[in-house]
Amino acid sequence: MRQPIARENIVEAAFRILDEAGLEGITLRKVACSLGIRAPSLYWHFKSKQALIDAMADAMICDVARDIPAGQPWRQTLLQIAREFRLAFKARRDGARVYAGTFLATENVLRVGEASLAALVGAGLSARFAATTAMDLVYYTMGFVIEEQSWPGDGSMEALGETFMALAEQRFPHCWSAREFWSEVDFDARFEQGLGLMLDGIALRLAATP
Repeated sequence: MRQPIARENIVEAAFRILDEAGLEGITLRKVACSLGIRAPSLYWHFKSKQALIDAMADAMICDVARDIPAGQPWRQTLLQIAREFRLAFKARRDGARVYAGTFLATENVLRVGEASLAALVGAGLSARFAATTAMDLVYYTMGFVIEEQSWPGDGSMEALGETFMALAEQRFPHCWSAREFWSEVDFDARFEQGLGLMLDGIALRLAATP
């Protein structure tokens, strides 16, 4: 008698298809075929493609905020969490898009949330502000990586850059003065700058908190 396929094996098969074909390439039928089973066999674990995507999103963040040093300052904790989210999203093709639009109540999600809230509330912020700020941090990271993973590597941006330069020189003086910076493709530096601005804002709120 054939043993039922494990949920973890289904998720891993879906990740293999994701890395090969992107998010649009994932279907329950393709996942089933890759495992040598029929699609209805997957319904024991996942009732829909979205349920499978949710499980993939949860699996991607299994290592985020797992090792937060005791007594670490709030800023370093949020830096760590955001950086670990980015690494988790980038580890898979379309990883940030997989996570976008998923709403999960899992051990992984609550662990990350608890770490963020503990850092912010421990620093003196209200639970309400801490909760929305923790979500904003994820939104920033997710949106950034979606753009990062969408960057074409086929040279097409060079032609776009030429058009940009021509328009900027003719009609948009501020864009022209910043032309060298628009063309830089240093995603690490951009991510860290945006993240730093968010954390600076939190620090200002903390300084104004009675």
